[in-house]
Amino acid sequence: MVKKIFVSSLQEGDLVDDLFLVKSVKMGETRAGKPYLVLTLMDKSGELSGPVWENATSLKDVCVVGEVVHCQGSVQVYRDQLQLKIDDVKSVVAEVVELGDFFPTSLKSREEMAIELQQLIRTVKDPFLKKLLGAFFIKSDWWPRFKDAPAAKGIHHAYIGGLMEHSLSVGKVADFLASHYEGVDRSLLITGALLHDIGKLEELKMECGIVDYTVQGRLKGHLVIGSEMVGRVAEKIRDFPQELLGQVQHLILSHHGRQEFGSPTVPMTVEAFMLSFLDDLDAKMNIIEQLRRKMEKEELSWTDYQRSLERYLYLGGFEKKPETPAEPDCAASRQGTLF
Repeated sequence: MVKKIFVSSLQEGDLVDDLFLVKSVKMGETRAGKPYLVLTLMDKSGELSGPVWENATSLKDVCVVGEVVHCQGSVQVYRDQLQLKIDDVKSVVAEVVELGDFFPTSLKSREEMAIELQQLIRTVKDPFLKKLLGAFFIKSDWWPRFKDAPAAKGIHHAYIGGLMEHSLSVGKVADFLASHYEGVDRSLLITGALLHDIGKLEELKMECGIVDYTVQGRLKGHLVIGSEMVGRVAEKIRDFPQELLGQVQHLILSHHGRQEFGSPTVPMTVEAFMLSFLDDLDAKMNIIEQLRRKMEKEELSWTDYQRSLERYLYLGGFEKKPETPAEPDCAASRQGTLF
């Protein structure tokens, strides 16, 4: 079955008769006690929520999170936001669905990014840090998962391959700045750049295209988890200096910059100070990039209010050109999981 229309192209008044992935299902009751559903549906271009007023009880069994369904309805505006008024939902045979239509994926080649990342590791001069990076990114169970993992549940780099894209981008800018400013430990800064979000492999899980937090992810967060992961790996490297381990763990634990932003401690070294800004910059630039890709015109115009950035933005869309995103290998099976 071929998907014909994507969320990003829907407009008010459009009639919808197409396939979507169920991201979330909520059941409620009207004041009269009549049950209804609120579905959030998604495809690789975005997501859209809407109510199901009729036959909610029977359709709840059809609307399973992580499953692709066939929806009929119409696009409306509610409280200044597009929503889909859903008239009917039908189950779909998984074998006839092209799963690449439903999973947002990095526009960059994951294989090319993997090669770039490993090339960057080979330039690290400190032998202990090079071994530490190799234990994560060359021969480990983490490496295949890292290449597929999203960097977040939402906001920035929240797509397949997003974690590697973000980490590599921070690493490349760190490489440039390490030579721009005097007295920066390049090996340490690049190590922190590539490992700063490694804890997200344990903080987040992705099943059937839906990203959510693990139990340990909610209890600890990826900064603490990442510091622990690095500590366990360093213990297996003979004579790994404890002072150096403390420096790497400080980079991970402080990279959110401020304690109110989730860092157990604030940056207190040159490399930690730089990393916190690079991480924040790359995340914000990715948010802006996603906004620009959705804009129809290249001319500058005002966006809607962006809650994550706490401001309006004056942006122009990118020059339109064909995009050929890599197929999400990890989504080849409906039973597959990225973590």
